[in-house]
Amino acid sequence: MKHMQRKMMRKLGVGAVALSLLLSALPAAAADSNKAILELRLQSGSNTAIVNGQNANITKPYSKSGALMVPAGVFKKAFNSKIRLAEDNVVKISNGSRIVSLTIGSRTAWVRGHKVTLPAPPEMSSGILMVPLRQIAEGLGGKLEKSGAGIIVRMEAQEEAGTVAEETPNIDNDEGKTQIGNSYYEWSMNYPTGLVIGQGGGDESISTFMDENSAYYMEVHTASQPVPLNADDLLQQLVQNAKETGETVIDRKSFPKAKVPYARVITKDADGVLWENRQYYDNGRLYVIYFSDAKATNYKDLAQYAGLLNSFKTSFNTQDKSIKDLSTVVGGTREAGNPDYGVSLSIPAGWNMDDQRMQYESNDGSSFHIKVTSAPADGTLENWSQQLQKWLSDSFVSTAYEAQKTYPMKVAGVQGLVQEYRYNFGDGWVKEYNVLIQQSGYRYLAEYAVPEKVSKGNDQFNALISSLQIDFQTVASNFGQLEEDDYLADKTKTIKKTSKAYEYTVNIPRYWTAVSDQFELGDVEYKFTGGRFSIKIDNDQSFELTVSQLKDFYDKQGKNYKNLKVEEVKDVTFAGVPAVSFAFHRVEEGIGYTGHQIVLEHNGKTYTVTTTLNDANNTAVQSNALDSTLNSFMFVK
Repeated sequence: MKHMQRKMMRKLGVGAVALSLLLSALPAAAADSNKAILELRLQSGSNTAIVNGQNANITKPYSKSGALMVPAGVFKKAFNSKIRLAEDNVVKISNGSRIVSLTIGSRTAWVRGHKVTLPAPPEMSSGILMVPLRQIAEGLGGKLEKSGAGIIVRMEAQEEAGTVAEETPNIDNDEGKTQIGNSYYEWSMNYPTGLVIGQGGGDESISTFMDENSAYYMEVHTASQPVPLNADDLLQQLVQNAKETGETVIDRKSFPKAKVPYARVITKDADGVLWENRQYYDNGRLYVIYFSDAKATNYKDLAQYAGLLNSFKTSFNTQDKSIKDLSTVVGGTREAGNPDYGVSLSIPAGWNMDDQRMQYESNDGSSFHIKVTSAPADGTLENWSQQLQKWLSDSFVSTAYEAQKTYPMKVAGVQGLVQEYRYNFGDGWVKEYNVLIQQSGYRYLAEYAVPEKVSKGNDQFNALISSLQIDFQTVASNFGQLEEDDYLADKTKTIKKTSKAYEYTVNIPRYWTAVSDQFELGDVEYKFTGGRFSIKIDNDQSFELTVSQLKDFYDKQGKNYKNLKVEEVKDVTFAGVPAVSFAFHRVEEGIGYTGHQIVLEHNGKTYTVTTTLNDANNTAVQSNALDSTLNSFMFVK
């Protein structure tokens, strides 16, 4: 269910990004064989840019967290850069061999293979993707200079740079093909002249299309749906989805007597774009179509596309040679991997694929992940294995994990080491295989995890590892020093964080992962194995009201729900000021955890510090890290 919800939201995530990038891009300046210098001049607050000497209208750049945010499309307009989409709101901008990889809403980016922290995260603004200018421009090989109140970016033209349409296949080039579909997910449809196939990001469950003249944009999503749905059920889901995403429903209808019953709604999003959205249930799957025409002004304008949308079928005739098959499934698997790391492997068809992060997941809870890090100068497989075992004992209480066996195995042509162990967060035992490979100064850690209730887990592991191929010279060619292995981080080391805006400091363990770490902007949150830590600051609600609401909440919840036990509510002193502490224990979906909330006031602001720690992960190491963090919190002027 959570996986399906994530996919449904992509219409306003990746879908909206694709629409804004593809429909707003202007023709780019052509590069000549002498690698001419291309130039972009722009200014904060001005919707006019000078692109290679010519005026061009752009979305107004603006400043955020010290960065000048500009529309991503300016790199295509000025420098002929390629912009393409991957999974999970990842956007890749490339100029020749230089690649910058961004994730919407995240300050983490990869610039030519190196991890960097952006001053501000890429974000959608009125349907346009805005990105920090300097980091992207420099990552693509550009040079910046100030010019009065504006900025000039200069970059060498790249012969290999092309447009989005040039790097995606056009169906018109496939002689004799009059339909398109996916044989694995069992759907097909007609296509009109000029349909261009978009980037799927390796996930065949999502297909994107657009007209070569940017007349429309469309996505086809498929997902497992074990519970049958009739036309009215589908209509209810479509309407509910529209409400949750803030869209206005213009028209709605169900078609219970169609060959395959379906439902349709027409909506208008926050940017005024009209969408026709459809859902079908068949083959144990939910099929969802998202279709938009950015030029439509009335919902009736979408009727011109009825022939295309009505041609959609929840079937694929493998004997019909007129259908172009988008599926890459062969023998029940699909090719996966990341060429930047020289990694390739075969993943079971139907798994969710994220090639950029090399993370692959099945709907049954199985997962496979590959991570590449730099090897310590004196590191060996044996001491690496010991460090991983220590991480396990530091992260799980003795009753929640079991180290089983460690043995050598030849993987991708070299000698590796395999660790087998099992762990249980409280909702069932999971078997995990860690495959350790060290070669040419780098470490490759492949992790396969499978719930023990899933059959053939060991067979799946052997199939995955047998298919794994690694070109060990690739990483050395593309990367320098990579980040430290998370498992090897010293859990006693911390980094001091300061918020001048909210007048406090706190020591955060280095092994924690930031969910939100903008200390000057307000709320912050960190996560670690089995636990979370957050600080929430309210400028408007009083300390007394916050405490009163929490006491009322815990009183009612403690009486009404057996899975929640309020252990303690008391007045304390925290960071030198009066505070109220709430302690509770809760069980959710079999996972038990202890939580603390501390509420205090400082200079008219209400602070709520919250910690949670799973019972399975409540080790002395983890508990001490939380206690040390709480004890380090103090107010400063």
